[in-house]
Amino acid sequence: MATYIAFPSWISPTVFPSLPIRWYSLMYLVAFAITYLLVMLQRKKGKISISNDDTLTLFLYAITGLILGARLFSTLLYEGSFFYWMNPHLIFWPFRNGQFIGLPGMSYHGGLVGVVLAVALFAKRYRFNFLHLGDILVTAIPLGYTFGRLGNFINGELWGKVSTLPWAITFPLAQRFPENETWVREIATSIGLEYSSGALINLPRHPSQLYEALFEGVVLFLFLYFIIQPRRNREGQSVAWYLIGYGTARFCIEYLREPDRQLGYIIGDGPTMLFTSLLNISMGQLLSFLMVTAGVGLLFFSRYLAVRKQEKAAQAALAAAAARSAAQNRKKRRKKTR
Repeated sequence: MATYIAFPSWISPTVFPSLPIRWYSLMYLVAFAITYLLVMLQRKKGKISISNDDTLTLFLYAITGLILGARLFSTLLYEGSFFYWMNPHLIFWPFRNGQFIGLPGMSYHGGLVGVVLAVALFAKRYRFNFLHLGDILVTAIPLGYTFGRLGNFINGELWGKVSTLPWAITFPLAQRFPENETWVREIATSIGLEYSSGALINLPRHPSQLYEALFEGVVLFLFLYFIIQPRRNREGQSVAWYLIGYGTARFCIEYLREPDRQLGYIIGDGPTMLFTSLLNISMGQLLSFLMVTAGVGLLFFSRYLAVRKQEKAAQAALAAAAARSAAQNRKKRRKKTR
């Protein structure tokens, strides 16, 4: 009896076979729409003082920063060669050999950097508090991000490592392994996967895209929206917990996700298609660790800013009280001189 799941044959990356419209692209649009609606919901609740026009402008900045950052990181850091360094004009060129292929390759961490820079630019230009804007955005982003990972699943990409769990899936485009390898035969036999002598076997993998959609998307959204946001008492608090929450979830899930073949492990060594050691660290884990570190630092920094704000408010109150007292004393002296 087979104890794995075959990737559904009815799932196709394209919406219409005759048109170059992919579900992955539509998922990005759904993600943007959901994030926008959640921000507007928070605006109606009075959690942010911003006009509808400024909200649209903010999203224009953020989406532009996301696309630029995600594409640049993907091509210049994750691609694994100097092709795009030598051909930078092709980074945003959506055609190859006369065919439209879109932008195949987007880095989450690059997108994050792009959004941070874009929102910082918007905040400076339109005189908004950067951390306050960040708190509102990160509360909405995870639920939108969920659909991006569902798009990865529909594309049958970014699969996980080989697994014998009953929900492991055989992805059509995943690397196949020679039957003459002992470990390959053992795994195939244990899950009831039929194979022939000398064949290349497509072993089931962790559906890491779905893991990420769940924990980095839905669970993180619920945590930020219903736990952190109602208790937020200082600017930057939600941003800090977003960085910590996403970074922690991504770091752990990366152990079950096969790293980019062109990069392998940044730290450690071993087969990339199997979980062998906690010391094998991928590029995604390295960047996620930096996210967690930045989040912890921001927690302390936001607390420092809150204390400084309270101190300035107290000093202003004392100065105002002193001014009122001085004014009253002047009035008393005038009355005595009369």
